[in-house]
Amino acid sequence: MGTSKMNNKKIYFLGAASLFVLLCTAIACTSTEQRGGSTAGKMSVKEVMDNAITRLYESASEEQLQSIDLEQAMALFVEEELEVLASRHWVFEVNEPVVVSLMRSSRQENTPFWLEPTGFKKTGWEMRNTQHTYEVWQKEFDKGAVELGINGFENFTYHYFVSVAPLDPNHTLEITPIHPEQQHVSRLEDGAFTYHDWTELVLQDVPEAMKGQQLLTTIRGRGKESHVIGAFRKTPHPSSTTPDQVLLTWSADPSTSMDIQWRTNPSIETGKVIYRVANSTANPADEKSVEAEKLLMEDRELMNDRFCHRFTAKLRDLEPGTDYEYLIEPETDWSKANRFITANEANNSFSFIWFGDVHQKPEFGELHRQAERAHPETAFYIIAGDLVDDGLYRNQWDQLFEHSSDIIRQKPLMNVPGNHDNRMGLGAKMYRDMFSYPLNGPEGVPPKQTYSFTYKNSLFLMLDATTDIYRQTDWIEQQLANSTATWKFAVFHFPPYNGKAPYENIQQEWLPLFDEFQVDMVFSGHMHYYMRSKPIKGDKIAEGDERGTVYVISIGIPGRTEEIPEEPYAAVRNQGQGLYQHLRIDGNRLAYRSFNKEGDTVDTLEIRK
Repeated sequence: MGTSKMNNKKIYFLGAASLFVLLCTAIACTSTEQRGGSTAGKMSVKEVMDNAITRLYESASEEQLQSIDLEQAMALFVEEELEVLASRHWVFEVNEPVVVSLMRSSRQENTPFWLEPTGFKKTGWEMRNTQHTYEVWQKEFDKGAVELGINGFENFTYHYFVSVAPLDPNHTLEITPIHPEQQHVSRLEDGAFTYHDWTELVLQDVPEAMKGQQLLTTIRGRGKESHVIGAFRKTPHPSSTTPDQVLLTWSADPSTSMDIQWRTNPSIETGKVIYRVANSTANPADEKSVEAEKLLMEDRELMNDRFCHRFTAKLRDLEPGTDYEYLIEPETDWSKANRFITANEANNSFSFIWFGDVHQKPEFGELHRQAERAHPETAFYIIAGDLVDDGLYRNQWDQLFEHSSDIIRQKPLMNVPGNHDNRMGLGAKMYRDMFSYPLNGPEGVPPKQTYSFTYKNSLFLMLDATTDIYRQTDWIEQQLANSTATWKFAVFHFPPYNGKAPYENIQQEWLPLFDEFQVDMVFSGHMHYYMRSKPIKGDKIAEGDERGTVYVISIGIPGRTEEIPEEPYAAVRNQGQGLYQHLRIDGNRLAYRSFNKEGDTVDTLEIRK
């Protein structure tokens, strides 16, 4: 019988020691104490990886970082560190002897370095889903801790998953999660899901002998925790001592507040905004200032800008309907000031623009600038998710902000996350760090990913469809029931109605509330084409004078050109173009138009109340 401790660990430790010589010509060797040494046994996988990458930055060139292969990756760690990587990635306790089955994709080129040396054996069994075929590896463990290692160094995006069964089938097995603490345990069978972030991806052809075992699901993207091979990137827009990426958002009332955000490198420790009513006299007494909150951001594999500071200054008690100008210290020249206008509650006329997916592409920057030139009265902008390709890569956020830098420093940018921003089940922390949004969302959903705001006579429900939609239902009902707004809009990434993959769970969970409280329009992306539905109520096209909700899908960059399945509820469809949607509210009248980058009208709609 095997044990929870590693068997034959010297096999790969001696191999790693010899491999280390290969890198010594390129990377300066350091002592065991400097590399973790005697304290490594108490370290986490994150600490081991943080230390290893810090050592690399001290001694390796960018070319060497970008060319690391498997042998060189193994050689980065001493014996104690490899033991952490082989045993601290996934840990749980069992109350009696068990057999642990580990299912890894046959498409993953490199087998985890620790798997065979610790006693796991390939069985010849397989199971599959629509994406992958999984090999079954097994090992017996005594009562106590089961310690499993990293998925690899190459960030293969379909992590292994695990099932557990007692050696004595007459005994009751109890599993106690240790790391990660929130462990979902279910039954291994056909139709079971294996990844928290993709519950629709289910197993087929589970071997009969394994059915009924306890299944421990995981997160697809956990391989990023130990990513070294092909991990290192550069940003074309590194931070500096000069504030940049200046961005406006709201986290409070748009008529009396504004949040101003910016970035510097870590050498700048403090930040301040100076502001005044625009066109005021040069009297310093007219100026006010706000100290900024500071946040240290890290993208560990960003070679030329691993750390930066993001600052947020929250301006409060502003006058409604007022034009303000502001400077970010150390700038003192008011001729270089940026400007913004607070919402004027005295009238209910305004316009806003929203985009579908933009994926930090330069084509979006062109479209955004065209939209601003054509509609300079626009009060704010919205993106319905997938702002970037990978929300964990700060270089992509740098590109996004660069494309729109002249606009977002003057007009607020209010967004919701898409599946690319909330990446591979690893969460959307970088998204949250980038934006200052209201903290009025539901419990159980990360802050700033679901929120609401009211601008004049319009309620905006900004919903995160990439997290648990069921935790948001009661909150949506409360927001709609308590609102006196004339117009109600919902923004979320996954479109409930579309011809390729309708989101029936959203249709069943949220749409009855949209019907009950007469939500006017829903804005989504994800499908990379344009579709505006006819008014829908009760899952049917509204007839006669019956009011329904209009569902719109759009894309802010060139989209799909292949044939889209028939959509009988569609009023207008368009493919291949990047579009923006302009909405003008005048009291009880809504004028909606969709434009391409040439300024041509693609779609129009008018609603009156």
